[in-house]
Amino acid sequence: MEFFRIRKDIPFMRHALVFNVISLITFLLAVFFLATKGLHFSIEFTGGTLLEVGYAQAPNLDTLRKQLDKDGFVDTQVQNFGTSRDVLIRVPLAKDTETAKVGERVMASLQQAGGSTANPPTLKRVEFVGPQVGKELAADGALALLLVICGIVVYLAFRFEWRFAVSAIIANLHDVVIILGFFALFQWEFSLPVLAAVLAVLGYSVNESVVVFDRVRETFKKKRGMTTPQVLDHAITSTISRTIITHGCTQMMVTSMLIFGGPALHYFALALTIGICFGIYSSVLVASPLVMWMGVSREQFIQVKVEKQEAVV
Repeated sequence: MEFFRIRKDIPFMRHALVFNVISLITFLLAVFFLATKGLHFSIEFTGGTLLEVGYAQAPNLDTLRKQLDKDGFVDTQVQNFGTSRDVLIRVPLAKDTETAKVGERVMASLQQAGGSTANPPTLKRVEFVGPQVGKELAADGALALLLVICGIVVYLAFRFEWRFAVSAIIANLHDVVIILGFFALFQWEFSLPVLAAVLAVLGYSVNESVVVFDRVRETFKKKRGMTTPQVLDHAITSTISRTIITHGCTQMMVTSMLIFGGPALHYFALALTIGICFGIYSSVLVASPLVMWMGVSREQFIQVKVEKQEAVV
């Protein structure tokens, strides 16, 4: 399925050096912000108090958030849990605050936010997440990221060739670091849903690289007389329509989550949006030039037939 077909190949590789310089500058800026500002981790990583509260009728979550902010609870997460009448509240770990009294203060704040005795909050459970648990969770998340990267490299090395595997993983890491750089620059909260979005971007971005690389391999086998830059230009141009359809449909869904998903899905959708936008750029304008710089050629895809010598009697 195609929206359109471009008859003349667009000379992307003519500007490959410019694209790589832009990517390098963006990557270094992201690393700089990560090193200087760091990530603003959520309660899952830093520790804090978790409360599950029930109501007779569905409460207004925005009202609860405003009341908690007014009472001094900073960066508190308020979201529905199970049903619209059940609310899950995450309160970050604060200095000079007794953990045992956090639950009492939160419930007192929720009482004020209710404004009516007909729908009082009922505490169902309260749990404390220690910093040590958060460190273990961060380590497990980093391990999951490393395993995904290794799996992608092995898959691409078997599917294509080692040059494609190295180029694709550099492009994918480029996307991940830029997402983290945005979260460090603006100090957006980095939570478990955001980590899930980062892992999703890794798989999503490599899919686009595989499509382009597959067209590169096909073009090398079918068309003779084309230089490597011409083959890459043809592969990218011939997949542009597919790229627009795929990423456009995906971004429509992500945008709906970003607009209508509320605070619980806001940063998850935001991370996916950044990953999709930079995923297109990296798959087309980062991975492909890297393959060219590494010296990919037609001879690597054409198997030379070896004639068997007849036995001499």
